[in-house]
Amino acid sequence: MKTVLVIEDDIGIQKQLKWSLTDYELVFAQDRSSALTQLRRYEPDVVTLDLGLPPDPANASEGLACLNDILSLQPECKVIVITGNTDNEHALKAIALGAYDYYQKPVDADVLNIIIARAFKISDLEAENRALKSANVGNTDIIGNSESILKAYRTVEKIAPTEITTLLLGESGTGKEVFARAIHRQSPRVNKPFVAINCASIPENLLESELFGYEKGAFTGANKTTLGKIECANGGTLLLDEIGDMPLSLQAKMLRFLQERVIERVGGRQELEVDVRVICATHRNLAEMVAEQSFREDLYYRISEITLNIPSLRQRGHDIVIIGKALLHKFNQEFNTQVQGFTDSAMQSMLHYAWPGNIRELQNKLKSAVILADSKYITEEDLGLSARNAKVDTLRKVREVAETQAIRHAYTLATGNLSKTADSLGITRPTLYALIDKYRLHDLRNTETEN
Repeated sequence: MKTVLVIEDDIGIQKQLKWSLTDYELVFAQDRSSALTQLRRYEPDVVTLDLGLPPDPANASEGLACLNDILSLQPECKVIVITGNTDNEHALKAIALGAYDYYQKPVDADVLNIIIARAFKISDLEAENRALKSANVGNTDIIGNSESILKAYRTVEKIAPTEITTLLLGESGTGKEVFARAIHRQSPRVNKPFVAINCASIPENLLESELFGYEKGAFTGANKTTLGKIECANGGTLLLDEIGDMPLSLQAKMLRFLQERVIERVGGRQELEVDVRVICATHRNLAEMVAEQSFREDLYYRISEITLNIPSLRQRGHDIVIIGKALLHKFNQEFNTQVQGFTDSAMQSMLHYAWPGNIRELQNKLKSAVILADSKYITEEDLGLSARNAKVDTLRKVREVAETQAIRHAYTLATGNLSKTADSLGITRPTLYALIDKYRLHDLRNTETEN
């Protein structure tokens, strides 16, 4: 349930609003000081503010000062000012200061409900737009603002200006090529080619000629000299995707290229110098493959001068929803659809699904959901996901569990002495008593010792 902060000193109006605005959780404040306290505590998206606050209820000076303080602390907050039925001058002044809307007494619950609902709608849209704008990290195609993805991107920023050979590790579908392109775009080679080749998608007998090219007549069907991917990337960046699938027979030739920066085309005798920055990527555990002797140890150390681990989608928390909204916008344009968002159950399903296929799987789920959706909001059924085990504890519940565990742990270490327990927790004894009463830990008082 969404929270509305009601700043009103009239107890009668407080009661009227409490019974009228049943769709919201109301928290009340009677003056500017208590209003700012409640604002910091609850951080509401919508506030109703009576301009006639004490100690100057006959005028609007205190209410306007309170409005200014609210918007200074929380600029995105939607403040609906409530004025007397003839007080247009102060209402317009409040709008000029940044209030979202104004409403004149007497209170009509139906009208006020509509204004508040509209304020929440605008607030949600603005928050979504801010999230989408801030989600594209560093003006790249990397979307998200979780700590894990920001940490990975900070590594990109550090290695991009260098020529160091980079190994990208991550599960299938995590966006390894997106990271490779981000490195290229921030490198001095940005205006040169970016060439990617998937070592797993090309048959073993063709991979060498794809990489190194071939001379005319090198084999049946070689009717002309053809450049390989390495030569095509000359001056730029080469991504060797899924290098863990490169056959052992080709790894020795790849090692020589990386060390000497020269190649020989298939069927050729001439060494050709190439200036290429190399990025490798794989979902395999190359260290284990080295131990199993299915990947050359010298090549492993040559391609992993620096290693960047890309987090899986399930490790990225709320990024899942941010990426989902960005993809929804993209697919709406692609398929000329008008899907507006996700139901709460759909978002919970997205957050608690394991996503073994990572972003690639999310793309596929959303693409089909956008096409098949019967309403303006995608449901968990449209996504083909289940919301079971999707219960999320409130912050209040999390705090209660954490504080209870901390109190009991400190109490045990203090061998049952509440004074020592309070000292170790950094609080006063009365505060400890209040927490014991709040969380009903009465057994701690009953067994208190005085040693």
